[in-house]
Amino acid sequence: MDQNVLIGVIVVIALLVAVGIWMSMRRRATDRLRDKFGDEYDRTLSDAGDRTAAEKALIEREKRVEALEIRSLTAEEHGRFASEWREVKSVFVDSPIEAVLHADRMLATMMKTVGYPMADFDRRFEDLTVNHADVARHYRAGHDIAARHGSGNVSTEDMRQAMKHYEALYDHLGSSADTATSDTSSPFTIPAAPATTTRSAETPAGTDLDRDGHTDTLMPRDDGAGRVETSLQDRDRHSTVGTDDDGIDVLRQDKDGDGNADRFRLKAD
Repeated sequence: MDQNVLIGVIVVIALLVAVGIWMSMRRRATDRLRDKFGDEYDRTLSDAGDRTAAEKALIEREKRVEALEIRSLTAEEHGRFASEWREVKSVFVDSPIEAVLHADRMLATMMKTVGYPMADFDRRFEDLTVNHADVARHYRAGHDIAARHGSGNVSTEDMRQAMKHYEALYDHLGSSADTATSDTSSPFTIPAAPATTTRSAETPAGTDLDRDGHTDTLMPRDDGAGRVETSLQDRDRHSTVGTDDDGIDVLRQDKDGDGNADRFRLKAD
């Protein structure tokens, strides 16, 4: 075989081996990023438009977070945030959207406290995905619901789901706190008043069914026969009468104890 031909064959083989090694390394890098970031890999790929740009962005994100000094909450900080979180959950009964927006602000403060930089939501979310992709996914889902409230296209059930998503991040941030006693509160539920009592609560979104310029107040009462009677009363001393249709309601309470949330069918007076 001619020497030049032999050299050419060797060069081609060497190039093929080099390409094979490069492709193998590229696949391993891709697999690593997919495993680490999960759904966030696909979301970043969709935003970037091509794999090279997406993976470069994720690697830069990793380097950025490596430089941060993330720490655990102190016992005092943990206690303060645990108290605030209980308050947020109790507010949900009277004003779901207020609770959701409060939770969103509180979690941003918690992240800043443990060492994440004070930045916009997208930056906080991206930083969180580096080591906690699943928790970050919940954070984004909750924030997206909160961001939609201005359009009025958010139901009480949507806001309930937002709180559950937020609770995943709250639990994560508090789980490694420097305290011997951790917050062991149950998963997010709306506190229900005892069935034998009457409870007043402003209806969401400033409901004014009789259009007198004053917000109506919901007054549910257990009738003792497995149903809930309710009325809307406000400052003009008129009432708006309603009945209980079990299903999804504005307050998600179960005053008749049948295992279904009560829904109030209301009639303007």
